Amino acid sequence: MTKATSHLASRPVALAHRGFSGGTSHALENSMAAFRAAAELGYRWVETDVHATVEGVLVAFHDTTLDRTSDGAGTIAHLPWEVVARARIAGHEPIPRLEELLTQLPQVCVNIDVKSAGAVTPLIECIERCGAHDRVRIASFSDARRRAVLAGLTRPVRSSPGQSRTIALWLAAHLPVLGSPLVARLAHGIDAVQIPERQGRLRVLTPRLLRALHGAGLDVHVWTVNERADMERLLDLGVDGLITDRADVLKDVLVERGEWG
Repeated sequence: MTKATSHLASRPVALAHRGFSGGTSHALENSMAAFRAAAELGYRWVETDVHATVEGVLVAFHDTTLDRTSDGAGTIAHLPWEVVARARIAGHEPIPRLEELLTQLPQVCVNIDVKSAGAVTPLIECIERCGAHDRVRIASFSDARRRAVLAGLTRPVRSSPGQSRTIALWLAAHLPVLGSPLVARLAHGIDAVQIPERQGRLRVLTPRLLRALHGAGLDVHVWTVNERADMERLLDLGVDGLITDRADVLKDVLVERGEWG
């Protein structure tokens, strides 16, 4: 099977955004409870962002600060781990270290968004220490951060491009003549492109982009999709994966379509 046709032979990838974080029963995003809930539903992939404390402890947490989702306060990069460790998400759940997620749920793969430059070295060290190369995908808004992580690892890992590479892929895909060779060149070193369906008024996911990325052997994952009708429509369009807060709804949709597992 060639890389250019591999996406056609696999079932859609379901990714639980910050764990099973949607609905009234699983609102504790980025907690081990949310990650375990996703794993218990049968999810093979979860998504998380990472930040590092002042001494380099890597936490699986979305925000730069503790304030929005926990009873703690302050910028994670400026706080010691002992302070972050005392914070509780929604007053109940501790903030997990990425290493906890990788070691406590060894059957789960993790899509990791590198949110800060300070997280680069701790992330490299964590992946190496856990031997998790086959279980992670490295993503980042910053292509520089993404490339820095990849360069520091001893083995290749999956990767999704940052904003600048994604924009270049989008523009190349819409060129009338030279698009396909340029997309193929830009596809080097990545396995999936993870995008929103729209960004403001711009339609990011277009049929032409989907064809071009598939032609270059890349999978296309769309975030963050929480409504059943949107899930069904995007899957019918041919996307290869969906990132969702509603892990329960997406599982139901994929089971009904015979595409779960």
